[in-house]
Amino acid sequence: MPTHPLNSHDGELSPLQHDFPFDPTHGHDLPRLLAVEAPEGPDDFAGFWRERHARALGVDPDPRIEGPWTTVDGVRIADVSYLSTDGIRIGGWLTVPADGGVTQGCVSTHGYGGREAPDPWQAPARTATIWPCLRGLGTRSLLPGVPPNSAGHVLQGIGSRESYLIGGCVADVWCAATALQRLVPEAAARLTYLGTSFGGGIGALALPWDDRFHAAGLTVPTFGNHPLRVTLPCTGSGESVRTRLAEDPAVLDVLAYFDAATAARHLRIPVHVAAALFDPSVPPPGQFAIHNALAGPRELLVLRAGHFDHPGERAETAALEEAQRHFLSTAGRTEAPHPAA
Repeated sequence: MPTHPLNSHDGELSPLQHDFPFDPTHGHDLPRLLAVEAPEGPDDFAGFWRERHARALGVDPDPRIEGPWTTVDGVRIADVSYLSTDGIRIGGWLTVPADGGVTQGCVSTHGYGGREAPDPWQAPARTATIWPCLRGLGTRSLLPGVPPNSAGHVLQGIGSRESYLIGGCVADVWCAATALQRLVPEAAARLTYLGTSFGGGIGALALPWDDRFHAAGLTVPTFGNHPLRVTLPCTGSGESVRTRLAEDPAVLDVLAYFDAATAARHLRIPVHVAAALFDPSVPPPGQFAIHNALAGPRELLVLRAGHFDHPGERAETAALEEAQRHFLSTAGRTEAPHPAA
């Protein structure tokens, strides 16, 4: 699939009015965004992640359906939980077609605002989807001593690559896939991924090493190109990282292992990316760095804005969700399997 914008936002649009003390485009138009590169990363970047993936695959997730099933608009919904690495039990939801006709599975993650309920309409029809609240976040996976807000969560354990909480969140995705396959075996035939903002960055970090996944959709993904990202002011988690880096420059050495754009260099499955031209929370250059670095088939939908109310947002969101559902249903179906990088 060629790389191309799927909408008309590459044309001239009136600037969005805002009162931020910085420019949420960071001076990048679309051509400049499409030229942003990804860091090479440490020599042992891939080895670090392969070892963590192997460790996660060794976990028995012991998935549990908790409480009764409910049915809404042709979808059955249940609370679920499963074990991830470090002995942490992750909470979330499972949704399946009410008629039982499952043709694929999906792991769907959330932004830094967490999740209070699943959004079944986001996934394609005939999909069994697990909706985990990644560790320390959401209503189902809060942890003692871990701030549930983005500013604190993104710094948890950042002193070393082994203790950084973001690595545990990536493991939660791998263990969610195992739990989903245990709960709905038919989901293993074709496993996909959906992630927005925080979940988009986590997906880029998780997917290159796990050959169970066939396609993915990443929306306004974060954690892209940390060396550039820490120079760009924002209202999201990156701002607390910028502040911490000013106090401890060694943090950048840890972040090098958690760069979603570096990981995208190893990601060879088909990926749909929705990236924004204007975003006060996740700087657009980092979003596009992830897309630009993807090593496999990719499709780009250019959003006028992310994390910001703007004219036409409702129609833009509807077009995005429809594009992602189509992509996750069709991408890669005629291609040979691709081994993990």
